[in-house]
Amino acid sequence: MKKLSPLAKLAVTAIFIFTTVSFSKYDITGLIPFFLYPVIFFQLTGLSFKKCIKATGFVMPLIFMAGILNPFSDKNPFNIAGLITVRAGIISFFTLILKGILCLSASYIFAETTKIDELCGTLRRIHIPKIIVTVFLLTWRYIFVMKDEVSIMLEAYHLRAPGQKGIHYSAWGSFLGQLFLRSFDRADELYQAMILRGYNGNYFYACSRGKNSGIKSWAFFLILTLIILAARFFNITELIGKLFTLLSGGFSR
Repeated sequence: MKKLSPLAKLAVTAIFIFTTVSFSKYDITGLIPFFLYPVIFFQLTGLSFKKCIKATGFVMPLIFMAGILNPFSDKNPFNIAGLITVRAGIISFFTLILKGILCLSASYIFAETTKIDELCGTLRRIHIPKIIVTVFLLTWRYIFVMKDEVSIMLEAYHLRAPGQKGIHYSAWGSFLGQLFLRSFDRADELYQAMILRGYNGNYFYACSRGKNSGIKSWAFFLILTLIILAARFFNITELIGKLFTLLSGGFSR
């Protein structure tokens, strides 16, 4: 998957996410076939599902909190396959959780199989404004710069306060202030280095890098798009259930 065009991967990921979100809040069975997408690509790419949970786990509590009141606010009865009746809010809550898992998994797969320079090059190819792409790229890179500054400051703090867990609340203000000043100075140094290397507002390396769209990339895009749309407009879970019922009825005769 890493050899495919970033544009094809971005388009498929966007279609998958928009299609997943478009399901009704009660259509929990329609989402089940979509789990084949992350399962298959986790196997093909060799990505770790545990790392995916670790990387995206901080978002799930937000999704959980967004739907936690659904079982209490939506008390209408909802029948499941003619077997059991539950509150519709419970179904909408679990549907929201499933949508969150699917969208986060698809985003993680795309992020892990696409380099930041390739992504920025793709964004420029679809005419995203230059300033937005540059800000996105530099923000991504400065995150790691700030992370290094935080690590250095934490190490210095613990050397001055051995045995203390965390940072005392009385030092929070000065710690954040020093972090801001150090990050500002480091960012200025990086910018001056970019100027010395000829930077004039155009990040040609990031915007020109990326794989050309070939036959494999187009085939990947077309096949995945057709499968995703077919799974959206045809409830595969219900079709399989009806087929199983017909076959079991035929065998019982």
